Amino acid sequence: MTSNISSPSLVDALAARTLVLDGGMSNQLESAGYDLSDALWSARLLAERPEAITEAHLAYFRAGADVAITASYQATFEGFARYGIGHGDAARLLALSVELAREAARRAGEAGIDRPLWVAASVGPYGAMLADGSEYRGRYGLSVAELERFHRPRIEVLAAAAPDVLALETVPDADEGAALLGAVRGLGVPAWLSYTVDGRRTRAGQPLEEAFALAADVDEVIAVGVNCCAPQDVTPAVEIASRVTGKPVVVYPNSGETWDAGARAWTGSTTFSAGQVEAWREAGARLIGGCCRVGPEGITAIASGGR
Repeated sequence: MTSNISSPSLVDALAARTLVLDGGMSNQLESAGYDLSDALWSARLLAERPEAITEAHLAYFRAGADVAITASYQATFEGFARYGIGHGDAARLLALSVELAREAARRAGEAGIDRPLWVAASVGPYGAMLADGSEYRGRYGLSVAELERFHRPRIEVLAAAAPDVLALETVPDADEGAALLGAVRGLGVPAWLSYTVDGRRTRAGQPLEEAFALAADVDEVIAVGVNCCAPQDVTPAVEIASRVTGKPVVVYPNSGETWDAGARAWTGSTTFSAGQVEAWREAGARLIGGCCRVGPEGITAIASGGR
């Protein structure tokens, strides 16, 4: 049986039930033995081991995920250029990230998974390209217009690959949120906007009310929320996002550990548990999954708690 990944639409599905997102791409690849220690992170495997990415997506579909987030978070024209990958090849790799997730959905269908499956094309923040941890700080010294010029070319390539939704994710700064919203206008592809937060503020320090309000009237945005944050920061953010925008809310926190950019390693203890999911759902979350350090077991626990 082949899974139907285009019907119903993601918007219609969100209106009907809670959907389960996948977990961290990088930790799934690392658990399979791949070294992701360079600046391209998981995006390097788009060129070197694309089959590994398909297998990682498939593992999450098998675990219960309804939506796969592509391995394009760290994939940028500028980042690829540092490794000698030209513009044309970089565009091909960006499009490939969507194709690999589609292939995983096809294989899931062949394996007997008969629920609809969707693909979200990841658009990481400017700081992800810098690979210095600044995606957890924001305030890059660039204007909104400069950030929009950076994001728009790769967003256009990803949109042309026909994902079900663009995941504008791990956004640390409301200024970058405004730039990303400008970049998706008129492309004809739905998007979600997801900030990384510290308490009730973006990582750059802006109140979440202001950050979420930017997306309230943007037709392309079908959900707003938070990701790659501490699990304990999710519930207040969900409540604010739902109240300010009236849109479905997307949440996928990390494990609760902290990224040390200098050591390129995670530190601290895990605080993520599936028992928190019901509170997120009651607060208004409609897309729920995990980010860094949340693997297939965590996604299965989320999925088994009801959709």
